[in-house]
Amino acid sequence: MDNEMIEKSSENCSENSCCFGTRHKKRTEAEQKALLTRLRRIEGQIRGLEKMVENDAYCPDILVQSSAATSALNSFNKVLLGCHIRSCVAEDIRSGKDETVDELCELLQRLMK
Repeated sequence: MDNEMIEKSSENCSENSCCFGTRHKKRTEAEQKALLTRLRRIEGQIRGLEKMVENDAYCPDILVQSSAATSALNSFNKVLLGCHIRSCVAEDIRSGKDETVDELCELLQRLMK
């Protein structure tokens, strides 16, 4: 259900909620809740990893859980990036702010390291 909520909220990124030059973005309540829920789940996974290390868990078990946390964070990033493109980037392009494309390209290069 959480994935559904994130997908629906990312589809509803409003052009009016864009971050025109202020470096802030007003998100819908549903979008914010879905993103925070995902982050809290990831935080729980990280705490679980800490406990595994503290309890001397078997290395492959820790690695599997670490991989799951990485996948969850990557999923979060995909949703957030999609929302950014559909709202901020699209609106800036419509407004003639082509420098947003350059910013997006730079962001993608940083994310794909």
